[in-house]
Amino acid sequence: MNYKYVLFDLDGTILDTLDDLADATNAALRECGCPERTKEEVRMFVGNGIRKLIERAVPTGTGEEDIIRTHEAFTAYYSVHCKDKTKPYDGILELVRTLKQNGIASAVISNKADYAVKALCDEYFEGLFELSVGEREGIRKKPAPDSVFEAMRVMGAKKDETVYIGDSDVDVMTAKNARIDCIGVSYGFRGREFLQQHGAEVIADTVSELKELLIG
Repeated sequence: MNYKYVLFDLDGTILDTLDDLADATNAALRECGCPERTKEEVRMFVGNGIRKLIERAVPTGTGEEDIIRTHEAFTAYYSVHCKDKTKPYDGILELVRTLKQNGIASAVISNKADYAVKALCDEYFEGLFELSVGEREGIRKKPAPDSVFEAMRVMGAKKDETVYIGDSDVDVMTAKNARIDCIGVSYGFRGREFLQQHGAEVIADTVSELKELLIG
């Protein structure tokens, strides 16, 4: 596979953010008087943005006002604590550097709040990505292809030169909706069987396998 442009999901793909997401979710739930969730539950709740994470985390039947209040509590906590336990997956930083050294442009497309995407990319990957795009007003979240198309426009990328890499069903659908190639990564938040069940045709089980697919 010879790609000139690589688009990465963030959570579960380049950064292991699960502990901080679980901590923020439970801090918000506690503040709003809701029972806490396990890390494994939070693992399956993420992928569609913070609002959907909160909707899944609060008890069934929770009213809109309380969902909004919990969402606000999450944002207040996570904006301060999004880097407490988060770390790049082993080998990812080297991979992104190697892509850049080989003239392959890369970017991050995430459903995470835009403030967190930019803060985390600046913290762990400063200067390595052409751009990073998170959830923001006026742009449909993945699996809509809007953010992918915006990144490709900015980078001057063509579809047959571009690949999208992610760990979830949302990422597989995003690539399909954008009509670009996709590589699923099973080391993230979901796993190989889940990805296969949701249509992933090419899957890397490790960062080394991902590097082999992208660079050889």
